[in-house]
Amino acid sequence: MPRILHVLDHSLPLHSGYTFRTRAIMKAQEADGHEERGITGQRQSSGSATDGGAEEHAGLRFYRTPGIARGRAGWREWREIEALAAAIGRACDEWRPDVLHAHSPALCGLAAAKVAKARGIPLVYEIRAFWEDAASGNGTGGDGTIKYWLTRRLENHVVAQADAVVTICKGLRDDLVARGFDAGLVSIVPNGVDLELFGEPLARDLALARELGFDASHEGGPVIGFVGSFYPYEGIDDLIAAMPAIVVAHPAAKLLLVGGGPCEAALRAQAEASSAAHAIRFVGRVPHEEVDRYYSLIDVVAYPRKTMRLTELVTPLKPLEAMAQGKIVAASDVGGHRELIADGITGTLFVPDDPVDLARALAMLLYRRREWDHQRIASRRAVERDHDWARNVQRYRDVYQRVLGRMGSETAPA
Repeated sequence: MPRILHVLDHSLPLHSGYTFRTRAIMKAQEADGHEERGITGQRQSSGSATDGGAEEHAGLRFYRTPGIARGRAGWREWREIEALAAAIGRACDEWRPDVLHAHSPALCGLAAAKVAKARGIPLVYEIRAFWEDAASGNGTGGDGTIKYWLTRRLENHVVAQADAVVTICKGLRDDLVARGFDAGLVSIVPNGVDLELFGEPLARDLALARELGFDASHEGGPVIGFVGSFYPYEGIDDLIAAMPAIVVAHPAAKLLLVGGGPCEAALRAQAEASSAAHAIRFVGRVPHEEVDRYYSLIDVVAYPRKTMRLTELVTPLKPLEAMAQGKIVAASDVGGHRELIADGITGTLFVPDDPVDLARALAMLLYRRREWDHQRIASRRAVERDHDWARNVQRYRDVYQRVLGRMGSETAPA
């Protein structure tokens, strides 16, 4: 099996959807017989310089890039690329990987491409989202700006240099093909879950229910939940706006919001002003190991993402984790959700950006409890079939064999 060096923006011990996907990939590859390590850029340091040594987290080994990302825009990114490329070179000297597997953003890809070209190592570039769209969605950038245009150009430049490209979903792949890239260059390795981590869900945590002021009995009112980051594109404001109508239909219904982010203050103010304020609970961010306790109280997990390029193109991870845990899932009808959820079979889809339709869909779903067991079974089977990392990892094996075979044929004597 080849040695794979994953080139990353950040990794464990930081917690994010990005780091959890990385962990799942590397653990699955390890179980599949690969040797794998990771290396992170200067943004891993979060403001405190690292000495550039190696660290181990969750049994996985990560090299670090020394220094801190700072300076004026443009100059800062160029220095980050140079520092990461130098760190990749040192890792190659020590460990001698067979494949460089760089993960978006483009800064990681540019650094990896520089080393891959100099050393004759094949480069696989994985796009988890177009970061110009992510910046627009979370409020740190905007469509039509120079930064947006430049990020898109850099992404295209990395894709053009890669020996193979991987995306996490069809939406991203189709967008690359529309840009003029060869469809045969781009493979899909979808978001997935490690099913060994999602066995039987926890029983309802009665102590936590009492602590939150919920009915602690199993016959208590239904709980709708959102677990994740509070970004504008997540549509949590629409969920809060839908709660008065939901409470009219189901007076004992509650909304449990777990997480935090840039919209938290505005969302709390909106909830306090709502006629359903008594039914809405914020608990803030909770330690990762505590999240399952909150999931145990939730009957329906809601994902009301707004429609925009980011949500239309990119599939999220959270719905898959909820489906793996046997939760009932309701989500907005955007492209990223449609790739994961079959309406009426593995979940419920509602009109995005529309609190009225959201309230209607959730109220009807709460009336149809007798159908929930069928949906739980169907959604779990869908995850097992299409999104189990034990199976997903085979797709990477095919990609690696292809680029290594191509590299071998190019270097073979005539």
